[in-house]
Amino acid sequence: MSVTERETTTGRETVAAGTGHGGTGLPHHPHGTALPDASAIDVETLRGRRATNRWERTSVGDVFERLTWARPDEPVLTGCPGAYGDERFAAVTPKQADAVANRLAHALAAAGLRPADRVVLICENSVEAFLTKIGIAKAGMVAVPLNPNLAPDVLSHILRLTEPGFAIVDAELWPGVESAFAATGTGVGATITVGGGPVPGSVSFADLLDGHPDTEPDVEIHGDDIWELLFTSGTTAMPKGVMISHGSTHLAGMNFALALSRGLRHECDLRVATYLPMIYHIGDQLFPFGALLAGGSFVLGRGPAPGPVAEAISGHRATALWAGSPQFVTALTAELEARPELDVGALTTLVYGWGALSPGLLDRLDARAGHEIVTLGIFGQTEAIACYRFWPTRWPDVHRATAPSVNYVGVPSGLLGSDVVDELGEPVRGAAGEAVYRSPIMTAGYYKDVASTREAFRGSWFHSGDSALVDDQGLRIMVDRYKDIVKSGGENVSSMRVEAVLHEHPAVLRAAVIGLAHERWGEAVTAVVVPREGAAPTADDVIAFCKGRLGGYETPKAVVFADALPETVGGKVLKYKLRATYADLYRRA
Repeated sequence: MSVTERETTTGRETVAAGTGHGGTGLPHHPHGTALPDASAIDVETLRGRRATNRWERTSVGDVFERLTWARPDEPVLTGCPGAYGDERFAAVTPKQADAVANRLAHALAAAGLRPADRVVLICENSVEAFLTKIGIAKAGMVAVPLNPNLAPDVLSHILRLTEPGFAIVDAELWPGVESAFAATGTGVGATITVGGGPVPGSVSFADLLDGHPDTEPDVEIHGDDIWELLFTSGTTAMPKGVMISHGSTHLAGMNFALALSRGLRHECDLRVATYLPMIYHIGDQLFPFGALLAGGSFVLGRGPAPGPVAEAISGHRATALWAGSPQFVTALTAELEARPELDVGALTTLVYGWGALSPGLLDRLDARAGHEIVTLGIFGQTEAIACYRFWPTRWPDVHRATAPSVNYVGVPSGLLGSDVVDELGEPVRGAAGEAVYRSPIMTAGYYKDVASTREAFRGSWFHSGDSALVDDQGLRIMVDRYKDIVKSGGENVSSMRVEAVLHEHPAVLRAAVIGLAHERWGEAVTAVVVPREGAAPTADDVIAFCKGRLGGYETPKAVVFADALPETVGGKVLKYKLRATYADLYRRA
């Protein structure tokens, strides 16, 4: 066996690398079957094992290879129009997908990268981008998919933090991130040709694969290894990198496959569709992996719009849909009602989040489908995605009496331990407290941030920062966000960050940022501003000021002016009062 080095969060350690197929340390059988090597087999150790043998390992990179033994030549990953840059990637079978991922892994190794090196992706949904993530996992490397709407300073910070050895970008997104790449000296290795040709100095995704073998890379991988860093806003100015392991992803996908296959005779009949972000959002753990690990298939759209989503449900005979916000479900239902020619009879499950669906909307959806659809409300976060689950049909009386004004999120899934505690960490009932979690579907910590990790996991629980309440039936209600995160269009926006920019405006004395209900955005980022004495800023002026310093999704959609902000004796702004005061702002617009 050869000796190599592997990077850990605390340094580098020396490990034995296999010399045979898939890092097993076994010689190749002439027919592709590994012959056992007694020195590589441990059947005595009962604790402290690290399962790295090819036949028993847990690796995200194996997801398509495993399917080649069940349905090698049936399409299992399909891109809707706009969700692929090259026609050859419009739909792929397990055999094709696994070959692409293998070639990608070899291409990264040929570029000089080693296991644990980071690969940055600036990509929206596409078949190529998803296959890239699988290839990175096969190589034992770490995918760092980033929201393309990040402000330049934030993107630059993340690039410096992660020190990527390679970057893959969408052609149409390159102009928005070019300055941050230049500022950090980050080069582009390959371009996914959605919306244009390769970035100067890079090759196309297809050309990156050319000349590389489609054999399994010889890499040692363990289920506890980190394969993905997802960045979340938090409450500070700069996001934190959430470390996700191979094992966590497998459990997340299998956990959710149970819910997605509800109502189907066979779980392999599962066909999940979504147009919501699946490359740089935590939803990637649930929906594509839930479908694939069940032996089903996944349909990926470029970006959410009611018309294309309705057409995808019909055209691809989707059995499950991740629809996102109640506002989008409302728009989608209206689209379906306006287009009776679309057949949505295969749809059995619709998953939503970020708020409650009204009973009347569910009645309309069922009537349009011609049968009762299982609707499932979920609540989780990037760090902990085992999720609460609320089925309106499971608790119909509660739902009809409270929705949509009260956001019931139900009960924890079977893989989520959850409590609600006070500031001392003691359980609290009958009053709001903080939701805390324990689960194997959990982040391993925040990348290169020991202090934040220690704070988040104090008392051996993960502290969510979300305010929740347990009712007398044991059902959870999400009351508020301790961290004052605004969820706008499915994106997490740090109100503290936006407020910091607002306070840089010379005419702004005080500012508070809140999320208000909005038909399109779910919650719209809204600034309440107290002008400085003698100043008379306009809303357009303040918004223009923010646009130059924030990402598009962070920029306030509206600015309202006030003489003062409601606050405590200690000076903390009472944002719940602001939300109540301006609750109808966008309904009046």
